Amino acid sequence: MACLAGVLVIVSYNMSEWRTFRALLRNPKSDIAVLLITFFLTVIFDLTVAIEVGLVIACLLFMKRVAETTNISVITEEIDPSEGLDIAINEEHLNIPKDVEVYEIEGPYFFGIANKFEEQMVQLGDRPKVRIIRMRKVPFIDSTGIHNLTNLCRMSKKENIQIVLSGVNEKVHETLEKSGFYDLLGKENICSHINGALGRAEDILNK
Repeated sequence: MACLAGVLVIVSYNMSEWRTFRALLRNPKSDIAVLLITFFLTVIFDLTVAIEVGLVIACLLFMKRVAETTNISVITEEIDPSEGLDIAINEEHLNIPKDVEVYEIEGPYFFGIANKFEEQMVQLGDRPKVRIIRMRKVPFIDSTGIHNLTNLCRMSKKENIQIVLSGVNEKVHETLEKSGFYDLLGKENICSHINGALGRAEDILNK
């Protein structure tokens, strides 16, 4: 038993990887928090509880990070066609007509960012006739994002404001089509690029 105890002590020491543990303490504070919480829950309760809680906390922190990477900007004057590209293109800046606002969404459109979009419009407080939502940099959208866009479309119709989507990628396009959102918005208000969206906006203004 004494010999077996000695062997187990050495095995436990080698498995502890305390050097790796010490190195992980130099990581971002959020990762350190997950590490320490999981560690202490393993000691106090058991490994199953620690892993379950650690995974939940890690998922929440991941969603928070993703939400922080999504940016929403408002353009009311002109658009630089080369902005956001790796190379400059020989095309004049696109002027935005009066009574038209362009919203640029950069990043995933999910429940962590849906309310941020509404807050952005409330802060502006104006009533344009056309709102163009530029979604060329939106890689995916979830059910909350679809619900948010649906409510925005219905609210805008009550205020006589037309929503026009621009640059929707294939994956997001398929998701919106399956959800029935296009039936509410109208396929004529789905444009493949910003030039078409601005042309559609001018047609709406000239009616």
